[in-house]
Amino acid sequence: MITTPPLIALNNAHLTFGTRKILEEASLTLFPRDRVCLVGRNGSGKSTLLKILSGFIELDAGEYFAKPGLKIGILDQSLAPSEPLSILDFLKQHIGKAVETHRLEEIISHLELNPQTLLSTLSGGESRRVMLAKALAGTPDVLFLDEPTNHLDLVTIQWLEDTLKAYRGAILMVSHDRTFLTKLSQRTFWLDRGKLHTLEKGYPFFEEWAEDIIEHEIRTQEKLSQKIAQETEWLHRGVTARRRRNMGRLRELLSLRQEKRQYQSVQGGVTFTSQDSPLGSKLVIEAKHVFKSYNEVPIIKDFSCRILRGDRVGILGPNGAGKSTLLKLLLGELVPDLGHIRRAKNLEIAVFDQTQSSLDLELNPWQTLCEQGGDQVLVQGEPRHVMGYLQDFLFDRKQALTPLKNLSGGERNRLLLAKILAKPSNLLVLDEPTNDLDIETLDLLQEYVANYPGTLLLVSHDRDFLDRTVSHIIAFEEGGRIQSYVGGFTDYALQRVSSITPKDEKRKPPSPEKQKTSERMNYKETRELSLLPQEIEELSNKIQELENRLSDPLLYQQNPQEFEKTIHLLQTTRHDLQHREERWLELLVKEESLSKGNVS
Repeated sequence: MITTPPLIALNNAHLTFGTRKILEEASLTLFPRDRVCLVGRNGSGKSTLLKILSGFIELDAGEYFAKPGLKIGILDQSLAPSEPLSILDFLKQHIGKAVETHRLEEIISHLELNPQTLLSTLSGGESRRVMLAKALAGTPDVLFLDEPTNHLDLVTIQWLEDTLKAYRGAILMVSHDRTFLTKLSQRTFWLDRGKLHTLEKGYPFFEEWAEDIIEHEIRTQEKLSQKIAQETEWLHRGVTARRRRNMGRLRELLSLRQEKRQYQSVQGGVTFTSQDSPLGSKLVIEAKHVFKSYNEVPIIKDFSCRILRGDRVGILGPNGAGKSTLLKLLLGELVPDLGHIRRAKNLEIAVFDQTQSSLDLELNPWQTLCEQGGDQVLVQGEPRHVMGYLQDFLFDRKQALTPLKNLSGGERNRLLLAKILAKPSNLLVLDEPTNDLDIETLDLLQEYVANYPGTLLLVSHDRDFLDRTVSHIIAFEEGGRIQSYVGGFTDYALQRVSSITPKDEKRKPPSPEKQKTSERMNYKETRELSLLPQEIEELSNKIQELENRLSDPLLYQQNPQEFEKTIHLLQTTRHDLQHREERWLELLVKEESLSKGNVS
């Protein structure tokens, strides 16, 4: 049998920074056409590993191999140099004449940049997009992408996904965007406390796999030290608790979205309620026929909405469409050209905008939260020990005493979230909170948002995060239109597709037969809905049985093969259960929606 030689390989690699282990006995291989996602917590060493694989950092011990003549494209956290040089000239300078100008201009255009713009005038987000263009344009053999979706809007992210699917080289990607990883990855590397684990499947299988590894580690360590086991469980509780929370969170969101459907219309302007009620304690913000222009260019056109207490509102649209302008109008930072906006008088607003301007980089996280000194921090008006609160945000004691200038951008964003969420508020505004956060921190933020008693305004391009957190969406669309959709991103995408039909079909009413069919569930769906509860119960019982079998401390010692087989079966069964639960909820929502439609 002929085996394909790897493009890059590590064997028994070791690397230490000071007393911190980045890699310990790590081995990996990267093959042609590979699509690999690299996951791990902020500060675990993912960016360092990319630099090792690129040949920029040498190992302390172990072997590094790269195929001779290998061409590597890199998107790291660096920005383009601030020089009086156009974007197009910069790319030509670094890529050479092998790439035709029209090809460079096409990539630049898709990334929403002007090829003649000078590097010295770019914002941080624009500079990152230039570096992404540089990585893509040279058609390398291997692409290393560190958070490629940061600062991209949804249209550009979808273009990038299509581009990478057609790309003929190998890709190793780091991203917090679950949807992006789900669509592209076929293998998974997990960097965890210096250990590198490899899964020969894509990101959708990561969580169950990681949970099994952690549970096995905890069981093993319990034999050595109960304290170590507790520390390990705390370290990974974002992973192990995630799957247990998901269905409950999903049910809560589905319930909230159903409630919205009772009084919200998708058609026309963004009007959440039809009745006109006085501004009371339940009403947070009301906008009526708002217009806003810049330099005579319309940004907001005839916008109306009512945001009620407890609403979870996602705001999305292309970069430059006016999302930040809309936020400033709703919060009173800008005055509309026409129309009227009124707000509840008792609003206490907490805003996360990623500028990090409120952070003093010379201080450490402890000092940042305890501005008056001491060891207590007020969290929603209640005193807590600062270390306990920092642990909630995945900081250990050493990080709590490390100056912010020595922390990663993701760790500083995590601290900023901790600082903002500690303040008493009844309106939480999150403007692109997911950039530079790892997936575990996103889960933590999701949990805080789900339990937040006030109202949420969220600007984000993270499709999975929107699905997990919001009850409806305000979307900037073509022609300056602003539309409202019930649900998260997936609901928005489905409703948009169903609303975009040819004009002649829109005019023609459906035939009585088709109309009758569309108003009821088909036989297959009805039967599926009736059978799923029994299947869910059987799978739940099977999972309990397998977990009981694994709880036997002698199983691994006496029959390691049976232990591994049981873990694999447990993983598959959990996946089946999750799939059936989600399908059951989907059919329940459809049945309820159709029954309400028939009653009306």
